Amino acid sequence: MTRTLRLTLLLLLGTLLTSPAYCLPSLQLFIDLTPLGTTLRPPAGTYSGPIVISRQITLDGQGEVTIDGGGKGTVLTVKADNTVIRGLHLTNSGESHNALDAGLQLKADNVVFENNALDNVLFGINIHQGNDNTIRGNRISSKAVVSSLRGEGIRLWYSRNNHIEENEIIGVRDLLLTNSAENQIIGNRLQNNRISMEFIFSPKNEIRDNHISNNDTGIVAIYSDELDIRNNRIEHIRNTGSSAIAIKESSQVTIANNEIVHNAVGLTANSPVHPENILYLLGNHFTYNNIAIYFYGEKGGHIIHDNHFDSNLTSVAVSAPISARYNDWRNNHWDNYEGFDLDGNNIGDLPHNIYLYADRIWMDRPTTQFFRSTPTMEFIDFIERLAPFSPPALILIDPAPRTR
Repeated sequence: MTRTLRLTLLLLLGTLLTSPAYCLPSLQLFIDLTPLGTTLRPPAGTYSGPIVISRQITLDGQGEVTIDGGGKGTVLTVKADNTVIRGLHLTNSGESHNALDAGLQLKADNVVFENNALDNVLFGINIHQGNDNTIRGNRISSKAVVSSLRGEGIRLWYSRNNHIEENEIIGVRDLLLTNSAENQIIGNRLQNNRISMEFIFSPKNEIRDNHISNNDTGIVAIYSDELDIRNNRIEHIRNTGSSAIAIKESSQVTIANNEIVHNAVGLTANSPVHPENILYLLGNHFTYNNIAIYFYGEKGGHIIHDNHFDSNLTSVAVSAPISARYNDWRNNHWDNYEGFDLDGNNIGDLPHNIYLYADRIWMDRPTTQFFRSTPTMEFIDFIERLAPFSPPALILIDPAPRTR
């Protein structure tokens, strides 16, 4: 910081401290006095917003600066490329969904926004046609209203190659990407939100090493091709009909090495339009889910290899028997496999077949799920297996099931 700027800030601070109200002014005064390309470290305290940064600077609150939006508009707007923002507390935005009132409105490229806290803001971070930005190590929460009336914790619109890393996003509506490709969403924690992540017309995004828990719904992809979803832990998505991962009309999506634990549905694959809409399910662990995988209106063709299905109420559910039969099942581990491995190669000697018995009742009539595992349903299932009235429908064949 130059000598002239230091003197200016000291004079301004002295004026404030001798005023009757003893309150700090808008931080905008400090920003407007900061030369291009230099660093501003304001004195600790609370400043009034809204604030706009329209030239490239570094703003470092050092964890001691709060900007209060006063309940109107967006707290901080950044319009300058290559700006760095860190160590701020942004709070008390407006409440307009139409205006997208947010903690941060980002309309620039190559911005670093890190180690900030955002709370009591309708939308957290709104990236509007911004590319190559880094959003890292922030804590974000919305207003204390029902989830449908909150805003997105992070929202990307026509934005590419942004890095969303190691953020804690709690109590917001969604994390939403619309028409936004080739972004990296890595190492974030998302909890107590409505939809954990939602991708709409947003291909080639990387979703890796995130921890998602206790949300209404997990990861949802709609018309978003070539997503790479791997090494995430998704758990406790318990709303009826909600899924840890839901893929609709999206092709060449890779879902690999995820821990999918204690959800209503682990994965929903929903009605592709084209035969090339293939999913690659590789090395995932589905455990303690009501349904591990649900195929709805599917045509098959998915590659499903090396997954583990353990302690799920139902491993595979379908809207029609052929929905799962024409997938490529191989080398999956099934906890209910009824075969042997006499040659000790960890591959079962016989294929693993899954048939529909009494399961057909609750698959056709979802309201009957309430009675699953009751003595009556267990008895019906036993009779169906012992002496079926008609041949059971074959759902799938895994020709080489793993035994461990």
